[in-house]
Amino acid sequence: MTSTAHQDTILHADGHRLAGRWLRPSAPPVSDAAPASGVTLVFLHEGLGCIGMWGDFPEAVVAATGLPALVYDRYGYGGSDPLDGPLPLDWMEHEALVSLPQVLVDAGIERPVLIGHSDGGTIALVYGAHHPCAGIVTEAAHIYQDELTHKGQAYVRTQLEKGAIQEILEPHHGDRAGDLVEAWLTHWGRPEKRDWDISAMLPKIACPLLAIQGERDRFGEPAQLDRIVEGAGGPAEKLFLPDCGHVPHHQARETVLDAVAGFVRTVA
Repeated sequence: MTSTAHQDTILHADGHRLAGRWLRPSAPPVSDAAPASGVTLVFLHEGLGCIGMWGDFPEAVVAATGLPALVYDRYGYGGSDPLDGPLPLDWMEHEALVSLPQVLVDAGIERPVLIGHSDGGTIALVYGAHHPCAGIVTEAAHIYQDELTHKGQAYVRTQLEKGAIQEILEPHHGDRAGDLVEAWLTHWGRPEKRDWDISAMLPKIACPLLAIQGERDRFGEPAQLDRIVEGAGGPAEKLFLPDCGHVPHHQARETVLDAVAGFVRTVA
């Protein structure tokens, strides 16, 4: 397996300092396909995630494609500046249309392939509906709230009250973990968020799209996957994974790695 070189960095977007990490191939890619100049992978973490919670999946994609990647913590997460107030109602849209474009400019990235998990996948879709991309990969993205979404949030609330989720998240977010979960739950629990739906944006996505979801995803019904692929304005394909939950890149790693690397090599 090709190795990767790491370089931690600080990014600036929307008035905040964000922790980032560059991953670059330190040997030729596993594939014989030559990477296209200027294409960079950008990993967008889940709603309670951060750089560390990706594990070594980004490194594996870099090794398989020979392309550089940027992984970063959004505002409020991981090593980035802590939240100074509640998440706004249009939080993901703001991340996609204000923060992410500034991150890309600050990092000098002109042709991104966005790889987003859960909320990060939704952010990738919103960005792609307004800006050109080389490609988009989503895992467990959601474009509206369904009954599983609500039940998943209730499950997170239960785990927060038990203190269980803090044990999982504190190694990544420090002592702000509980407050971060509370902010996330409060955001999704607003009455105004009940009818949230970004389906109307999907036809504006012109770049190639790969959408992935697990059959046992506790945060979104399979119809989310179908509506993303059917609604996209450009070429779109889906990967529906049996016996897989909300984190396909961990729970079905080899299948997802092969699919993502193959897609990236094609669009690059």
